[in-house]
Amino acid sequence: MDDAIAASLERAIALAVDAHRGHRDRAGSPYILHLMSVMQKVDDPIAQQAAVLHDYIEDVSGTIVELERHGIDGRAVHAIALLTRDNRDLYSEYIIALSNDSVARQVKLADIEDNFRIDRVAFDAQRQLEDANRLQKYILSHQFLSGKIDVMEYRERMRPLEAIA
Repeated sequence: MDDAIAASLERAIALAVDAHRGHRDRAGSPYILHLMSVMQKVDDPIAQQAAVLHDYIEDVSGTIVELERHGIDGRAVHAIALLTRDNRDLYSEYIIALSNDSVARQVKLADIEDNFRIDRVAFDAQRQLEDANRLQKYILSHQFLSGKIDVMEYRERMRPLEAIA
């Protein structure tokens, strides 16, 4: 890894740690552990930057301008923008849109895998149906992003799940 990319990755990690300080996941663990886990699931340093910052805009109201100002690689910034979901969009359309970018695709696959790691899921009886629906969406999205189902089948199988939400 060249020095410029390594420095950019270090800045991305530091920015994520600062931005998510004090945040906890539903199980009560520091949220930064999720981001680091996703980062470690991808090999490319550009994807690693996007992975550790994939929730920066969505969860901490960070901006593209801030990412650029911190010296995050432009390819990572582009992927982060794609990984930031506008809740007005259907989840399936969000996944389809990001699937065309190799960095965003790698990061989203790693994110989905980490989100439903059995040791990370906190059971909440009040959210049982919501969690089951989300798991089905994640499974189908993972199959689509992995190339196991095509876009037509993905949309078809997601339609009833998105009607519930």
